[in-house]
Amino acid sequence: MRFSFFLIIAVLFFSCKNEEKSKSIKAETKYVVKDDFQEIIYKAKLEGAILIYDLNNDTFYSNDFDWCNKENLPASTFKIPNSIIGLETGVLKNENVVFKWGGEPRYLKIWEKDLTLQQAFHFSCVPCYQEIARNIGLERMKTNLTKLNFGLMDVNEGNLDSFWLQGNSKINQFEQIDFLKRLYNSELPISKQTDSIMKKMMVISENNLYVLRGKTGWSIRGEENNGWFVGYILVKKNAYFFATNIIPKKNFNMKFFNKERKEITFKALNILKIVGEKELFVTKQ
Repeated sequence: MRFSFFLIIAVLFFSCKNEEKSKSIKAETKYVVKDDFQEIIYKAKLEGAILIYDLNNDTFYSNDFDWCNKENLPASTFKIPNSIIGLETGVLKNENVVFKWGGEPRYLKIWEKDLTLQQAFHFSCVPCYQEIARNIGLERMKTNLTKLNFGLMDVNEGNLDSFWLQGNSKINQFEQIDFLKRLYNSELPISKQTDSIMKKMMVISENNLYVLRGKTGWSIRGEENNGWFVGYILVKKNAYFFATNIIPKKNFNMKFFNKERKEITFKALNILKIVGEKELFVTKQ
């Protein structure tokens, strides 16, 4: 009897160990190289990488994982954490707060009018978000950036309203997706109200098949243009996160740079059979 008891305990112990080992193997993140993503980028006369993360299957897909680890200025993708910090500090009440235009000329005509926060986000209004950053102030900005863990932002008194557009601030594609995943899972140290407002404000397009949330970004350092499109799409009870980062080749027509960031991402989502690319082309941005 005593022998049988110890035999049962031993069997249960090793069964548990094997089960833990099995779970560990299943939980290992997978990295899949997609040459057809590279073909999309090549045909568009661009250089860079598309990174897509399948949440349910814990799998990353990309044409160039080395590029995905490169750090770049966040540009207007920073409007996501900037909005969050504005809401958390009370600088912004909600997505309907209005930024008054003073009549001065602005870089884009679409910025030359009064804009709500939601409009400023989708029109990527730089002056509106510079105003938000100044109202947040240096100390509150630094404190909240530490809490959010959004890349490595280099902010000081001299660059408070421009550190995401120029200077030494940096973030890579994996970090963009990590931040978005924490936002999606409501794991950021923010209020439920801020979480809800952000998820509503970030919607680019939606229908009965999917919900697409995201933000574009564009920085210019010297003569180099660097473009972002980051976000996630909810479809068929799964979440797919994406972070596309590109630069144009010399023969690229820059008037198409704005839309190509999104279009090559949509084509990659189509290749993975997540959703048809044509269904995604009607967007707010």
